[in-house]
Amino acid sequence: MPAPQTIESVQQLTVAWRALVLDRDPSADVRDLPGIAVRWADCRFTFLNCITLTEPGTGAALLGQRLNEAADIMRARKHPGFLWLFEDLLDHEARSALGTAAEDAGLQYAFPGTGMAGDLLPLPEPDHPDLTFVRVSTDDHLQAYADLNARAYGLALEEARDGLEGSALWKDGMYAYLAMRGDVPVTCAATTEAEGRLFVSFVATAPQWQRRGYGEAVTRKALYEGHRATGLMRATLHATEAGAPVYPRIGFQPNSPIRFYTLATG
Repeated sequence: MPAPQTIESVQQLTVAWRALVLDRDPSADVRDLPGIAVRWADCRFTFLNCITLTEPGTGAALLGQRLNEAADIMRARKHPGFLWLFEDLLDHEARSALGTAAEDAGLQYAFPGTGMAGDLLPLPEPDHPDLTFVRVSTDDHLQAYADLNARAYGLALEEARDGLEGSALWKDGMYAYLAMRGDVPVTCAATTEAEGRLFVSFVATAPQWQRRGYGEAVTRKALYEGHRATGLMRATLHATEAGAPVYPRIGFQPNSPIRFYTLATG
C-alpha cells in the first residue's frame, strides 16, 4: 500500500483544485467518481483542467478500466487538460503495465512531476537582494501572475489569462505573490489553505530570469505569509521537473512520482 504521504498528496490536489476550479466556473465539473476525481474548469488554461486516479493499491486490470474511464471524460470536454497519475497508488503489476494501459486508453505521456510535503513552517522572513514582493490584490497583478505562468510553461498569454482573470479567490483567499525586479514581475508563487496544510501552487519564473534563486525566494514568501495568516505548520506541493531540485532546499521531502498524461493526438 502507498505511504500516507502519497495519500495526502492526492487528497491535497483534489481539495485545492476543487476550490480553484469552482472559482473559475461555479458550474465546473468537480465530481468524485469511483476511483476518479474530476476537477475540470474546461477553460483554455490547461492546468485548471485536471483529472486524477484516487484508489490506493490499484492493480493492472483496474488501472486499465480507470484510464479508459478518465480518457472518455477528457474526450467529452471542450478544452484539453491533464490526467495526473500518482505512481505510488499503483501496485507492482500495474506499474509494469502502465505504459501499455495508457496507450490502449488513448493517452500519451506529457511530463513528470513529484509530490512533496514537509513540516517546515514557520520559515524566516524571506529576502533577496534583487527582489521586492507584492501580494496579488489587483487585476493587473493577476494578469502579471498569469503571464508569468504562460511564459514559464510555454503557453499563449491568453490561455493562462483565461484561467485567472477576474478571480476573487486569487486576490482575497490565497497568499499569491509577485516578485519584482524593479518594476518588472519576474517570478510568482501562491499558497492556499487545504485541509490543515498550506498548498503551494503555480510557481513560475520568466525564462530569462531562471536559475537565480528567484523562484525559491518567492515560494518562501508565499509560505511565510500563509503561515503568518493561518498558523499552519505543514505544507504540500506538486513539483515539475524544473522545480523539483528547488523545494528540498526549503524543507520539502519528495513522496510519489507523478506522471502527467494528455489525450493522444493523431
